[in-house]
Amino acid sequence: MAAVFGGLQSDAYDRQYGDAYLFKRIGNYLGAHKRLVVLALLGFLVVGLARALRPVFISAAVDALVEAGDALNFILLILTLVAVTEFVCNYGRRRFTVVVIGRIVARMRKDCFAAAIERDLAFYDRHKSGAVISRITSDTQEFGDVMLLGSEVISQFLSVTILFAALLSYSVEMTIVLLFTMPLVVFAALAFRYLARIVTRQGARAMAVVNDNIQESVTGISIAKNFRQEEMIYNEFSAVNILSYKINLRRGFILSLVFPTMGVLSAIALSIVVWVGTHSVLAGAFSAGTWYLYIQSVDRFWFPFMNLASFWSQFQQGLSAAERIFALIDAENTVVQTNNRLLGDLAGRIQFEDVAFEYERGEPVLKDFSLDIRPGENVAFVGHTGAGKSTIAKLITRYYEFQQGAIRIDGADIRELDLKSFRSRLGIVPQQPFLFSGTVLENIRYGNPKASLKEINEIALGIGHGEWLDSLPDGLDTAVGERGARLSVGQRQLVSLLRVLAQKPSIFILDEATASIDPFTESQIQDAIELILARSTSILIAHRLSTVRSADRIIVLREGAIIEEGSHDKLMRDRGHYAELYNTYFRHQSLNYIERAKDRFAAALG
Repeated sequence: MAAVFGGLQSDAYDRQYGDAYLFKRIGNYLGAHKRLVVLALLGFLVVGLARALRPVFISAAVDALVEAGDALNFILLILTLVAVTEFVCNYGRRRFTVVVIGRIVARMRKDCFAAAIERDLAFYDRHKSGAVISRITSDTQEFGDVMLLGSEVISQFLSVTILFAALLSYSVEMTIVLLFTMPLVVFAALAFRYLARIVTRQGARAMAVVNDNIQESVTGISIAKNFRQEEMIYNEFSAVNILSYKINLRRGFILSLVFPTMGVLSAIALSIVVWVGTHSVLAGAFSAGTWYLYIQSVDRFWFPFMNLASFWSQFQQGLSAAERIFALIDAENTVVQTNNRLLGDLAGRIQFEDVAFEYERGEPVLKDFSLDIRPGENVAFVGHTGAGKSTIAKLITRYYEFQQGAIRIDGADIRELDLKSFRSRLGIVPQQPFLFSGTVLENIRYGNPKASLKEINEIALGIGHGEWLDSLPDGLDTAVGERGARLSVGQRQLVSLLRVLAQKPSIFILDEATASIDPFTESQIQDAIELILARSTSILIAHRLSTVRSADRIIVLREGAIIEEGSHDKLMRDRGHYAELYNTYFRHQSLNYIERAKDRFAAALG
């Protein structure tokens, strides 16, 4: 439960941006749509002018009515034309504004998503993917909504500015009286601004925690059902949901205070204007129409400020959303390349030179680690969990940044290589093979979209004479389901291996799954592995005897250090740690062991 509430803390990559910087950066997005922005601004200007002129003409109509003049009908006609003009221009302004904001939100989402996929694996080790998703979806949408709301308030302020200029031409004294009422609304707006600032960031973080909880629960629903923990994940969601509810309730309380407070202050201001204006009319300082103009102007002057105060929490949330969006875009990877050297033909030599690495500061995994893997050599790493086997593979792929030493690929420092070019030469099969929704064919093509159907058929039929395809209802066109759920573990691993074969990598990295696989499937998997081993330098994180014995060299690791290396036969003769591991974990997989076990079982029955 502590983890749920802890999620409301800021992420390590969050940054505090000043308002000026945020507006400047938002302006850069606006700058990409200059023509539409100009059209929208013209609409703002015309609408603001129409809204400002309306009370002026109404006051003139009041004077014409009092004087029983002939100008009343003409003024009413002008008012009608002003209303029609306002309607047409307001429609155009809203249309252009919606298009611009929609494009900005789409661009922000693209930038966020591009940043998310560029982050290294160390980033996702420290930060929940659900919170990242919330920034890409919820925060960008929140920002767009607030921009739309802000455009309305800006339009109102523009109208007030034009009206203010008109009021000065009628009576400087009454305009000053009207302005003297403004500190009341400004003070109230600032007070609400302070309160809103407190809750908006917490609201965004609460939403991110809710998204993350839902994603994790849905993704792991099968595990929850296996262990009958539906009630537990429901209770966790309830806690998160209640937390989000409480935070939004506080925001609601603040919002509910705005209009009553502003209404009282508006009434006070209106009383002042009416009282001063009445005395001025009686004294002959100006006409009744002018007095009515100032009465109308109280609401028109206050309405933008009331909106600003009432929606300040949303404005603050919009700025907080922009801050969170830009923080994700600006987040820095721990993996840093010093150059972008493109690769030519890759022989596949890999050298570790005194490499030191730790996932967490003060907890070293590798210390002064050195190893030379020759081009085309197949090297298997064995050792207990935590010995550093998978870490070595992750450093070769540049998923993580090592802290000391050097790793060289064909003599070149790995930090100087262009990552996209380098990784295109790597074939990686993780411990838990991941398949994308689609067909078997589409998943095999994933690493090499240009592979022809003929090439893929040759690869697929080359494994166990294609017998594995017979178990699939539609062959290569079989839908794999979400994450490959419609295939067995062995079939998923076969598809992952075929994907690597289609890629034709120079360096192959296999982190074998530990799941139980039937002997028939295992023999097909071994066929695929041997095909890859014959074509590339290979790093094998071995869990099966067949894979270990396929290696040219076996590296035995303990606590991040090499304690033995050599062929299977040599290491067995040495009777060291490998022999111990073999007798404990691998020996039961050997054919001789199985035959002897069958004989013992038969003798016991006889």
